[in-house]
Amino acid sequence: MIVLKDIVKTYHLGQSNAFEALQGVSLEIQAGEMVAIMGTSGAGKSTLLHILACIDRYDSGEYLLDGTSLDDFSEKKLADLRNEKIGIVMQDFALVENFSVMENVSIPLDFSKKKRHNKEKKALATQAVASTGIEDQLYKKVKELSGGQKQRAAIARAIINNPALILADEPTGALDSKTTKEIMHVFGELNKKGKTIVIVTHDTEVAKQCQRIIRIEDGRVL
Repeated sequence: MIVLKDIVKTYHLGQSNAFEALQGVSLEIQAGEMVAIMGTSGAGKSTLLHILACIDRYDSGEYLLDGTSLDDFSEKKLADLRNEKIGIVMQDFALVENFSVMENVSIPLDFSKKKRHNKEKKALATQAVASTGIEDQLYKKVKELSGGQKQRAAIARAIINNPALILADEPTGALDSKTTKEIMHVFGELNKKGKTIVIVTHDTEVAKQCQRIIRIEDGRVL
C-alpha cells in the first residue's frame, strides 16, 4: 500500500537553523498490516507520519500510495485523498469540546466530495461510533467524556469515510494502562476488518501489539 523512496524533509531550509528531520527514508507497508513506528523524541516519527498523512510535503524522494505517486498532487488533490482514503488519530484527540460526539464524528462527511443527506450522515456516524464501543455517548458533548471515550470518538471520526489507511500519532500517550489496552483492542479489531494501521508510539507494550516495528533514529530508518 505504501512505498517511500529516499524521502528527505528539511525544516527551515536555507536558514541557519535548518534541520533535516528525515534523511533518505525508504520503507514499505503492505495493505492490511498493523505497524508501529518507534523512536526517541526528535527522531522524525511525527514528521514521517505527517508525510504519510499528506499533511506535510517532502523535499525530495517519492511517495507511492496504492501504486500512485503523490509527488505532483495539488493541495486540493491531497486534501481529497486525506478525506477519502486516510483516517488520522491524534494524541490530543483534536475534537471540538463543545460539539457532541455525533457532531465531531460527522465532520469529515462535510468535506467529502460525496454529498450526503442528514439521515445518511447520522446513520454513518452512529455506525462508526458503535464500532468503537461508545454508542451510549453519541449525544454527549466531548467535554463531558473521559480520555478513553474521547480517543474512541476520535477513532470513530477517522473511520467514518471508510478509509483504507489509519494513521495514529501517539494515540495512547495521554491514557492510563487500562484504557490503553482498550484502545489497542479497538485498533486490533479494525485491523482484523482489513484496515491498514500505522501507529507512532514510544510505548513498547503498544508496539508489541503490532505485527511489525519500524525504528527510526536521527531521521533514518534503522
